[in-house]
Amino acid sequence: MAKRSGQWARQLLVWFHVVTSVGWMSLALTLCALMLWDEPAAYDAALMLDKELLQHLGTSSAFSGLMLAALTSFGYFRYWWVFVKLAITLIQLNLGIFLLSPNLDTATPGKSGALAIGSALMASAIAFQAWLSVAKPWRQTPWTDPRAKPRQFPTWLYLAGIAVPVFDYTFWPFVFGAPAPIASLLIAIGFPFWRRARLRQGRETPGRRAAQDNQTSVRAG
Repeated sequence: MAKRSGQWARQLLVWFHVVTSVGWMSLALTLCALMLWDEPAAYDAALMLDKELLQHLGTSSAFSGLMLAALTSFGYFRYWWVFVKLAITLIQLNLGIFLLSPNLDTATPGKSGALAIGSALMASAIAFQAWLSVAKPWRQTPWTDPRAKPRQFPTWLYLAGIAVPVFDYTFWPFVFGAPAPIASLLIAIGFPFWRRARLRQGRETPGRRAAQDNQTSVRAG
């Protein structure tokens, strides 16, 4: 029963990741089209879409992808295709936050070429990541631990991969007046350390049990 609920929760997290990723790519293409239109109304629409939807879909897609990697046997650094996806996602988020959005906020007609190219590259990168998820090319990385074994995580962790971005989008407007990926960021930073400790504990437990069994056998003998 627990295994079935875990599979259901994992499928739900995969669905959420796919939906947010497709939404992120679609809005990046929409921004590209609006920049090519190069009219004041297009800039207003692009700015609204970027602040109200694209930014939050991007962070939700990234967070759910990180949670999927952490809660499955893929891990963060076991496979090259996962590592490449992680690197592209981090680069995209930083370029979007520190370059695309600020320039979009101050853009004027006649200077939309770079923004259109940037939006198109963002959409292309997300499409490439989708191919990586389907094809899963390349071998395991040299950092793969051969002792590591798949571990079943609690169902609620998969559901948290969906609930946390939703919380960020719905709760923080009451505090700051706008959504903010605060909880997503804190968990994305802290969760890998908790996961590592949990996996290490799982590897050490069988050895400790074996040692205890040997001691018990010796005493009994």
